[in-house]
Amino acid sequence: MVTQASSAIPVVPLYLSLLPLALKARGLDEGTIEQMRRLFFDYLSERRRISTDEAGRIRIDDREMRADVQADITRAWPQVTTENLRQLTAYEEFQREFRSLFGFELEGVDYDAPVETDAQL
Repeated sequence: MVTQASSAIPVVPLYLSLLPLALKARGLDEGTIEQMRRLFFDYLSERRRISTDEAGRIRIDDREMRADVQADITRAWPQVTTENLRQLTAYEEFQREFRSLFGFELEGVDYDAPVETDAQL
């Protein structure tokens, strides 16, 4: 999940560019809405026993933290260079998600359309 903070912390953009590939390879990828749905239906549903870690916390990062997913990231990390970043990672996806936080590159928005800039106060 891309947030403003995730782009400001060094190396997190690289991690978040490798993570989707490892998750997709296992059919574990999900967006924010899907993750929230999983939280409610798989963890907080009346029909299920609430699954928690040893400290009693619900861990919605369970897919991300799987040993096989983390092993993929650990293997791929040292292979990434400035020259091959876009070929070995999902960096363009990370960039697109980050830009959308600020209203850029949103589907359905005509950025060339005239905009009223004078506000009547």
